[in-house]
Amino acid sequence: MSKGFKKVLSFAMVFLLVLGVLAACSSEGSGTKDSGSDTGKDEKTTVEFWTISLQPTFNDYFNDLIAKYEEENPGVKIDWKDFPYDAVQNKLMTSIASKKAPDVVNLNTVMANQMASKGALVDFNQELTDEQKGIYFEGIYNSTLQGEGAYALPWYTGIPVLYINKSLAEKAGIDVNNPPQTKEDLANWGKQIADKTDSFGYVFTMETRSILEEGFKIVEGDKAIFNNDEVKEYIQGNIDLIEAGVIPKDIPAFDKQVQLFGSEQVGMIISSSSFINQLKTASPDVYENTIAVPAPVGKAGIRYTNTMNLVVPKQSKNVDAATAFAHYVTNDANQLAFSKAANTLPSTKEAAKDEHFYKNDGTLEGQALTASVESLDKATDFYLGIENAGDVDSAINKHLQNIYINDQDLDAELEAAEKEVNDILAR
Repeated sequence: MSKGFKKVLSFAMVFLLVLGVLAACSSEGSGTKDSGSDTGKDEKTTVEFWTISLQPTFNDYFNDLIAKYEEENPGVKIDWKDFPYDAVQNKLMTSIASKKAPDVVNLNTVMANQMASKGALVDFNQELTDEQKGIYFEGIYNSTLQGEGAYALPWYTGIPVLYINKSLAEKAGIDVNNPPQTKEDLANWGKQIADKTDSFGYVFTMETRSILEEGFKIVEGDKAIFNNDEVKEYIQGNIDLIEAGVIPKDIPAFDKQVQLFGSEQVGMIISSSSFINQLKTASPDVYENTIAVPAPVGKAGIRYTNTMNLVVPKQSKNVDAATAFAHYVTNDANQLAFSKAANTLPSTKEAAKDEHFYKNDGTLEGQALTASVESLDKATDFYLGIENAGDVDSAINKHLQNIYINDQDLDAELEAAEKEVNDILAR
């Protein structure tokens, strides 16, 4: 056994152990709701605030934000701490297990849902008014919905857009001023590009989320429900596109995607803003010949995004003060200010209307920023709403790759995926 694997295994065992302790601790703390301070009326309430890898780049932003909050709330002191991405989850669970939980914590949606499934987080549907909850895009806010509870306040986010090679599209007889709105449109555009040029139409990720984007469910209750005729028909459609040369057969890594697009071997690609910098360096001519538009949607009408959130552990002794500060950090004004400082997207509706996002100067960067902020109304974070979502996602991805890349039998692979997912759900 390699040292690297031992390290991963050791971490996993600690993770499981702490989750068990965490569940017990959350049970003890369930229902606790502090009045705002337990340190006496003449003493300040200290809210311990954890972020992920934001120091020192954004020290000025946070120091100003905290100073302003403390001035407006003289009874509260904010104790800001920042930890590396790889360390924050383990440190948080250890802190909760030792009953020294922080008050406000920055987590991605997967981690927030894992903590929520153990009953360790405050339910913001109980803590906030409808007006307070209404500032966020509904799809992003509901990304941590479990039952009737929502366990994270959405913070900064990002969303992929569709990049189109204008020359290839026009060579195929396509009007780039009328870009594809749906995945069906995208497939039709891809077919035209493949038919009229020597290039593939577009890159397709072939992952579990592609099934969800078409409105098919993966699990219901404790059973897998994706092994059915409708999903098979959808997958067979993708196989047909591969065999027709519309989409590449393999699943290119990010660098390979940039290479394919930069060498004009593919006409369209759905990717994040980081794609622009890579393309600009690798293929400046293609960069100048590329436009960005909102990504087409599948039949579910959603676009998957990656959001950072703020959560409040139930063990916080200052739930009211912590909730108020978390909402302050993620309100319209402060999300907009952070988006300008960090080149991110806000998860609140009013902030997304700001002219900052619509100053399209004709560059690919300007087009992509506008396209991405216009995409947020259909945004939701990718999560299956179950505890072992990561394992289920990996299992299905593996069998989809066997179908798309390794030419394995569709029926046999879906049957195997169904069994594997049911085994995961039965753990």
